[in-house]
Amino acid sequence: MLTLATPDDWHVHLRDGEALRHVVAHTAAGFARAMVMPNLKPPVRTTQEAIQYRSRILAALPAGSQFQPLMTIYLTDSTEPDEINRAKASDVVFGVKYYPAGATYNSDAGVRRLNADMKVLARMEEVGMTLQVHGEVTDSSVDPFDREAVFIDTVLSDIVRRFPSLRIVFEHATTREAVQFVQDHPQLAATLTPQHLLLSRSAMFDRGIRPHLYCLPILKRESHRQALLAAATSGSPQFFLGTDSAPHAQSAKESACGCAGVYSAHAALPLYAEAFASVGRLDRLEGFASHFGADYYGLPRNTGTVTLTQEDWIVPEHYSLGTQPLVPFRAGETLAWRVTSVGETV
Repeated sequence: MLTLATPDDWHVHLRDGEALRHVVAHTAAGFARAMVMPNLKPPVRTTQEAIQYRSRILAALPAGSQFQPLMTIYLTDSTEPDEINRAKASDVVFGVKYYPAGATYNSDAGVRRLNADMKVLARMEEVGMTLQVHGEVTDSSVDPFDREAVFIDTVLSDIVRRFPSLRIVFEHATTREAVQFVQDHPQLAATLTPQHLLLSRSAMFDRGIRPHLYCLPILKRESHRQALLAAATSGSPQFFLGTDSAPHAQSAKESACGCAGVYSAHAALPLYAEAFASVGRLDRLEGFASHFGADYYGLPRNTGTVTLTQEDWIVPEHYSLGTQPLVPFRAGETLAWRVTSVGETV
């Protein structure tokens, strides 16, 4: 058995409407708080829209849940600096998400001309608002497996140079270059997903195409996975838990142009426990899952607990996503850890 302070998920997709009502319970069952991504259709671009979305999330929670959504707004070429002041004053919005236009699901409204956002980044640096970066370029001439490294060289390095005090979270980092860049810049942090800690790109082609393992940023080669796992289990407060759990209906994944995203909210903590146990570092899971993210965002650490037990269970083949089935990460497979109790938050 392993008892941890109740963790938080610092990067999750909860969707909206009927999908939200079906998936939010999984996140709320394992986490006290979660940083909710704004890439809805239409995206969450203002503080007022974030407040409204938060209300819909709270209304969709199971009765008695104490889960708290932490909101983000979507950076666009038309975002105004005054919106950053409103976000900072709201005590609801905790980050501004930078999607390069077209980088991933529902990112068409993302940044196309970074120079248009320099005043916004300056205001964020001034007030202490965190920039949450999807770190990929979208140039079709760049190999998909290289887009994160190229983003660091051509975009992120410039942002850090211009705004040395800007707080930046490198979301769902996937490469050793990202790990090294974060380590070299103490104002930066990174979230790491369970799929990138557990799998390399070979898994997507194991005895055929595995569409439910397709995510963006895409899985990388084994040497990158090893670098991510070393960072996650290092005890460094710059690296913390962010599942990037992203629900899509089975039909949207198993199609001629399948959506990117891995759904892991149903088993997030068991999956991270598996990754940490694989290198004998379960003793460092609590910091990664429960402490470092809260510390980085200047929020109090949770006072409740969750207990994981080493006990085999089989992941269901499907969950419900409204009227359609949702295939979860490791569907039909046996996991060695499960959450067996959740203590009350004091």
